[in-house]
Amino acid sequence: MQQSAISTNGAADSALMPVGAAEMNQAMASGPAVWLAGDPEDLKPWMGRGAAGIVTNTVVLNEMVQKYGQMTDVIQRYLDITDKKVAVEIDGHSTQELLDVGEVFTKMSDRVILKIPCTVHALGAFAELKKAGVETFCTTVFTLNQAVAVAQAGVTHVLPFCEPYRDVSGDPTALVRDLRDTFADWAQRPYITAALVRSKETADAALRDGADGIIVFWPIFEQMLQSKLTDEWNTTFLNEWDAMYDAGLLEGVPYSRH
Repeated sequence: MQQSAISTNGAADSALMPVGAAEMNQAMASGPAVWLAGDPEDLKPWMGRGAAGIVTNTVVLNEMVQKYGQMTDVIQRYLDITDKKVAVEIDGHSTQELLDVGEVFTKMSDRVILKIPCTVHALGAFAELKKAGVETFCTTVFTLNQAVAVAQAGVTHVLPFCEPYRDVSGDPTALVRDLRDTFADWAQRPYITAALVRSKETADAALRDGADGIIVFWPIFEQMLQSKLTDEWNTTFLNEWDAMYDAGLLEGVPYSRH
């Protein structure tokens, strides 16, 4: 079979992170990236609030196709709610099949990132996709050996899984620290993007331990903003605004009580 000519659909566009440029991005960016996951209808109000983009996974995609129809229609729904990047998780039984499946989605938009599980045949796909300038995620990474292998193959983002370690009383972000230390002195290192982050505690740990980004469902993102002290001080300050409003001292200011 002829090797698939992956369509980048203008992948060199600034909407895509330069492949292998994690250090450069860290020097220019405002902080670690927060990627969101979930139903496109639920994600709509969140996409204009600082999210780096949307990340899908096969479990969620299977739920979404049952709800919305064909896979390509589901991905188009994600693309339609944001101008950010959308990571589409694909799968296959060979390198060629991964490339062929991936081409379906890269043709849809230059904002599509291909997310591929960590397997031997994924290595060849990462190498070819890097040549084509297609941004990639490697998911299901549980060991340093795996991370090094996919990095050498050319993946853009390594996704260390976190929450499963918490489920067995392990350290959910130990691998994040290992990757940070291992790749620290490599100029062309991949992004370390923590995945399966299912609690605000794990999100906090991953960010503290040096992740370039995290992937969370939108309710976790909402929980990340919550703090008892913040709530107390926000109430204090809002009460002061209400007092100024009640005293008639906000004339010309479009503020009202709620």
